[in-house]
Amino acid sequence: MIPTLPLPARNRLARAILDALHDPEARRALQALAAGAAAERWLDPAPATATALLRLRAERAVEAIACLPPAAPDPPLAEALGQAAALFDAGLGFEVHELLEHHWARAGGDQRNALQGLIQIAVGYQHLANGNLPGAQALLEEGSARARGHRLAGVDLDAFARAVADATRRPGGPAPDSQPPGFPRPKRP
Repeated sequence: MIPTLPLPARNRLARAILDALHDPEARRALQALAAGAAAERWLDPAPATATALLRLRAERAVEAIACLPPAAPDPPLAEALGQAAALFDAGLGFEVHELLEHHWARAGGDQRNALQGLIQIAVGYQHLANGNLPGAQALLEEGSARARGHRLAGVDLDAFARAVADATRRPGGPAPDSQPPGFPRPKRP
């Protein structure tokens, strides 16, 4: 995972990345940001030292969504899970949280519980990248327990949840620089 930016910039970049999933103009703006266009001005009032981090997160987002066709602004859950997988595997856990949150808010029962687990895992790995080890450990443990044994939109979450749980049981928990397991993906037709 890649550490997040200071709060206002973190939220602004997450919105730009999520907009780029469905808006070609937003995708071009994200590509320009990744190339360094107006990064310092874009960050204001965040410290200029955040410029490299902003560009890295934007670059990884551009790479992650390059293979995804533009989607509807509110994609069905199966499509959102594919987008979440691309973002998670690119090191963008906060954006996974933001993407899946509205599906979680509308879900009920087991689906809501499984979505909460995926969100907690994404945020747990983001906390790990940001250096919050106790918060990461708690979220990863709870998230893996919630996701274990579940399927969402035909996607089996069990192997992913077990791999996350295994990482939390290592002595000292998951290492801040550890590579998370690959996010579960919908099967391609």
